[in-house]
Amino acid sequence: MPLRLAALLLLATTATWTAGVTAAAAGRVFNVSDFGAVADGRTDDSEAFLRAWTEACATPGRPAVVVPRGDYLLHPLVFRGPCRGYVEVHVGGVLRAPPGLAAFRGCREWVHFSSIDGLLVTGGGTFDGRGATAWPLNECPQKRDCRLLPTVSSATCATILLHSDIIVVQRRHQSIKLGLVRNATITGVTSLDSKFFHVAVVGSQDVRIHGVSIRAPRSSPNTDGVHIQGSSNVRVTDSAVATGDDCVSVGPGSSDVLVSGVACGPGHGISVGSLGRYPGEGDVRRLRVANCTVAGTSNGVRIKTWRGGSWPPTAVAGLVFEDIVMRKVRNPIIIDQEYCPYPSCRESVRTLRSRSKLIN
Repeated sequence: MPLRLAALLLLATTATWTAGVTAAAAGRVFNVSDFGAVADGRTDDSEAFLRAWTEACATPGRPAVVVPRGDYLLHPLVFRGPCRGYVEVHVGGVLRAPPGLAAFRGCREWVHFSSIDGLLVTGGGTFDGRGATAWPLNECPQKRDCRLLPTVSSATCATILLHSDIIVVQRRHQSIKLGLVRNATITGVTSLDSKFFHVAVVGSQDVRIHGVSIRAPRSSPNTDGVHIQGSSNVRVTDSAVATGDDCVSVGPGSSDVLVSGVACGPGHGISVGSLGRYPGEGDVRRLRVANCTVAGTSNGVRIKTWRGGSWPPTAVAGLVFEDIVMRKVRNPIIIDQEYCPYPSCRESVRTLRSRSKLIN
């Protein structure tokens, strides 16, 4: 009996150690449990996460915030920089958003990483947006000026979109947002059932999203997998996206974007746009989509620009789509320069300079 007990204790110790082994090897470890996280799925652990982040952010080198296995209820959070080191967030458990919208208190984002240079989010854990209760409240498929629901996002609960030399503030809901971030990687995690967008990369540079799993039902509205806007040098690679909207969407002001090795479906395919809805939007330049599989989607690859859009017109240039396998796709390739999902849209038609290269 003592030997068996010792073996069980050793296994428990090993499991706890393994959850943070990557982080521990890199630098100082800040375990959210040490800051009061309960991990029972009912207690609000937001304050414990913020305290762990604050100490890690103030630590030079390669500090790590470690989230052991468990079930963590988190209200909207902003993990704000700048930080003194390159911070790893090692998520080994399940992070759950509040199911209803009342807890967001006007915020449109759930988890937001803001103004950070040097960030790694990893660990094999799950961000569960618990969107099923919010999807019936989403008016965006019917109304142009709809009230948007939350994602992972910003400090003021407003999404800052950079369009060339101007800043536009919009209300968006994301599960995970990288806002004004540089040198960031998200890898090996799952985003489940977001209320609106799953992952948003906004006003950021040098971002890699690799080996992630994104899942929501086919019927879930506006649950884009990865949305990129006002950002440059972004890579989305070797990931699986099954959702109710675009698997990957590339918005205004984005450049040098690579989408490779993505398995998309169900969903609306891989899209550029929509563009031209707001004044002063930046161009989309140098996008490459390669070695992807699109299956069971409404669209394959799509460029969409708003009918009667804003002035001056937005340019789309330097696009390459190559080596894309499509199965059971309704519209394999679609360029829609009169995009408007609402009956009330204006009848005027905008022009868009588009130079697309389609290979295989």
